Amino acid sequence: MELKPFVFETVRVNPRGEWVERQQVEMQVFQQPLSGGIDLELILLPGGLSQMGSPNHQGYPDEHPRHPAYIPSFMLGKFLVTQEQWKIVMGKDLPYRRLGPLHPADRAAWKDASAFCQRLGEKTGLAYRLPSEAEWEYACRAGSAAPFSCGPTLTTDLANYCGDHVFADEPQGLYRHGTSPVGSFPPNAFGLFDMHGNLWEWCADDWFEDYTGAGMDSQPRKSGKSLFKVVRGGSWHETPNHCRSAVRLKFEAGERDDYVGFRVALDKPGQAPESH
Repeated sequence: MELKPFVFETVRVNPRGEWVERQQVEMQVFQQPLSGGIDLELILLPGGLSQMGSPNHQGYPDEHPRHPAYIPSFMLGKFLVTQEQWKIVMGKDLPYRRLGPLHPADRAAWKDASAFCQRLGEKTGLAYRLPSEAEWEYACRAGSAAPFSCGPTLTTDLANYCGDHVFADEPQGLYRHGTSPVGSFPPNAFGLFDMHGNLWEWCADDWFEDYTGAGMDSQPRKSGKSLFKVVRGGSWHETPNHCRSAVRLKFEAGERDDYVGFRVALDKPGQAPESH
């Protein structure tokens, strides 16, 4: 597996949404060839310790108790899976809300996303999977303890969400009423795009009402009886508050929704696969 350097610029904002810092970062990326010159790219993320959830004063019971989680190094899709990638791997389209080869594959149920990972694995010989909820939040935060990876607020220059609403002191922005092509906004400090907004993203976990009993590891939590799965990150239809790094939501595993898509994960090359 060959990894290539990926050099990019990431930004931080103040509570007014003004860009106050730009930083050049280099990460390693794996390009999975699909067909016709189209690749699926994954970023190799460093391992680390991260705080999951929100401080108690924020009043979101499903995001409590806040707790540390250690995340081993792993790989995560640089982008949401696109419609052209879906077609190559699965051989047919989903009933997309907004069409475009570089738009993310929306209306993908959890079962669809899992089937994509399995089919991609069969084609490549690699164990593709959905990320766990702990992995997803760690990847979204990218080292930040703020509400968003870019700082204390979000703007529609940085993400696709319902810009009629504000989170802090930033001005109102655009409401695009649908998905944007992947890569339309700056990446976070790990080189990952659209971790806030555009589409909610499926995780491997069953839904639990809060983090009571959650361990410090990166494994997906399974109840064995839940019909609901976890989605993270918000969407084009959400307020910025619902695009925070800590926000969680539940959807039925078989539900195809205008607001939901996914990205794929892979264990670090040379590392024994986790028991996902």
